[in-house]
Amino acid sequence: MATERCDGCGGEVNIGGGIADIWTLSFEPTEGMTLELVDGTEHFLCYDCIDRLPEDREVTAEDVAALDG
Repeated sequence: MATERCDGCGGEVNIGGGIADIWTLSFEPTEGMTLELVDGTEHFLCYDCIDRLPEDREVTAEDVAALDG
């Protein structure tokens, strides 16, 4: 199973699919996604961090940085 670090909380996030799953026969789902924000930045976030982003305005890199705290 491949992993990637969440840009919000810093946790390791499972990335499903790919060649690694062929050898392990593990078919766990991906637990996050890369978001392209309105300020032109891209961030990989776990689903828990995505749920914590503001819903009342456009999200920026500052909002992602604030997730850690």
